[in-house]
Amino acid sequence: MAKIAPFKGLRPRPELAAQVATLPYDVCSVEEAREFKDQPYNFYHVTRSEIDLSRRIDVHDTLVYEQAGENLKKFIKGGVFMQDDAPCYYIYRLTMNGRPQTGLVCISSLEDYENDVIKKHEYTRPEKELDRINHIKATRAQTGVVLMAYREVSSITEMLRDWVDNHEAVYSFTSEDEVKHEFWVIDDYGKVCNITDIFEDNVPATYIADGHHRAASAAKVAQEYRNRNLDLTGNESFNFFLTCIFPSNQMVIMDYNRLVRDLKGYSKDEFLELLTADFVITKIGGQPYKPEKMHEFGLYVEGLWYKLETKSDFSESNIIESLDVSILQNKVLDKILGIQDPRTDDRVAFVGGIRGLEELANRVNSGEMAAAFSCYPVSMDQLLAVADNGQVMPPKSTWFEPKTRDGLIVHMI
Repeated sequence: MAKIAPFKGLRPRPELAAQVATLPYDVCSVEEAREFKDQPYNFYHVTRSEIDLSRRIDVHDTLVYEQAGENLKKFIKGGVFMQDDAPCYYIYRLTMNGRPQTGLVCISSLEDYENDVIKKHEYTRPEKELDRINHIKATRAQTGVVLMAYREVSSITEMLRDWVDNHEAVYSFTSEDEVKHEFWVIDDYGKVCNITDIFEDNVPATYIADGHHRAASAAKVAQEYRNRNLDLTGNESFNFFLTCIFPSNQMVIMDYNRLVRDLKGYSKDEFLELLTADFVITKIGGQPYKPEKMHEFGLYVEGLWYKLETKSDFSESNIIESLDVSILQNKVLDKILGIQDPRTDDRVAFVGGIRGLEELANRVNSGEMAAAFSCYPVSMDQLLAVADNGQVMPPKSTWFEPKTRDGLIVHMI
């Protein structure tokens, strides 16, 4: 059963929360983060500390991590951040397009992570793990929230709703992407204990939705710290990692689309002819095509959109093979274009659905890419089933919106 715990959160003063909050570090490029360099309270100074150093310095240089640690110390000493006196739970509600989702911010057990009580659906890459390992060690903090899911338990939902209805949010602001962020502190000892017990009694598993590298990095830092100590209880702060857990029925996965840099020397007509072996092709025209159901794709090439419908029947018992991202990978990217490993092949690029299909067309029209594919999104039920079976999805299968903001809560270790 799931083991979670309250913690003494490090968080910004209420009047500064909106100025501090940033997108997760891995959603924002270095150049995008540099646009916030002159905003003194912006949390990119911690999560993207290279913005405070020369452009000539490599983003993985030791100086970058040292700068992150120094900047976090300055935020604390300068009173930008404060730490709660007692362990608390926190409620984080995100509202996008009028649709709210309400999660519990807590620390989750790394023992659960190692024993697969916390379930995963993606592989991680060593170089990305090392980046966050170095960041955690330099800051002595987990600064990024791992987005998690669980199958809804009504008593938890009701308890969080009751707290929200009867307490004022400590933070409430709308970010530039028109997402409303609200944050409450659960500091009642009895309620805190009750939440811990309900999770332990009623939640058999939690699921990483977004943040596999942050979780894996926290686990490796914890192992290193354990190796240094002989007298351990298991309740040390480094044995947990920062999470925000939402009921799975409140979460939405958007499409995660693909672009290819070239057609492997094929002309458009030759490429379309090769696709007919596995797809029924319908010419759409200039209007973007967003797939309306599973096993449909949009294709944009040379100024025109096409609908691709798979000819094959896919057994739903083979969850991975029936995913649309798998079909596209196996039947098109690998079979026709020779892109065998999309994690490492620079001929393929990925665009989250939040950017819209116009982004796909623009990158093809610019000449940067040769073709684009729009995909039907993976469902939460598919994600949970994959994770329950101990399987792994193809890379870049899920894009969650809305996204929690970094900087609203930090877990010090």
